[in-house]
Amino acid sequence: MILIGQYDSGFVRRVGVALRLYEIPFEHRPWSVFSDAEKVRALNPLVRVPTLVLDNGDVLVDSHAMIDHLDQIVGPARAMLPQTEPLRHQVLKVATLSTGILDKGVSRFYEQYFHDHPSDVLMSRLEMQMKSALAALEQDRAQRQTPYWFGDAISHADITFACMWRHMNEAQADIFAGAPYPALAAHAARMEALPVFKEIAQAFIAPV
Repeated sequence: MILIGQYDSGFVRRVGVALRLYEIPFEHRPWSVFSDAEKVRALNPLVRVPTLVLDNGDVLVDSHAMIDHLDQIVGPARAMLPQTEPLRHQVLKVATLSTGILDKGVSRFYEQYFHDHPSDVLMSRLEMQMKSALAALEQDRAQRQTPYWFGDAISHADITFACMWRHMNEAQADIFAGAPYPALAAHAARMEALPVFKEIAQAFIAPV
């Protein structure tokens, strides 16, 4: 497999971490959707990352689809998404709230980065959406005493949250600075201390 995109993206990083934890061999090409746009477009008409080229040549263009495919490869016994309810939808809720924050954060960054005068209305709405989701995650994590979000084993909830937290802390620091999310900060620190998160990592680089 070939994973395309830089690890400063929370979306790319979550796939890279999953690939490594599943011990699935892959090549990493840290292409940018800006400086390497044409190379990305040749594989992904949306010109976005992550892009995952499968061994048979097929291409997946969304991180949720990539994670689902990897889960299918390793099978239910190893998949980091529980197979039974209600735990299955609980893990998915944390993961999708985390990717939702990433989506809103990326939109907010682009609004700031590409406009001399960002829209106050849009900036305010995006901030509200991000903080609302963060508050929901904080409340959920604070009531759990397990080392990982849902017990003693890592899941896609842990991976996706941690990748979001680092990306947003670096790209949207004003949202997180002094923010009342102690349970989330502690959980992210535990994840970042794991070897796989140290290996699959990159400091945020603004697009050029």
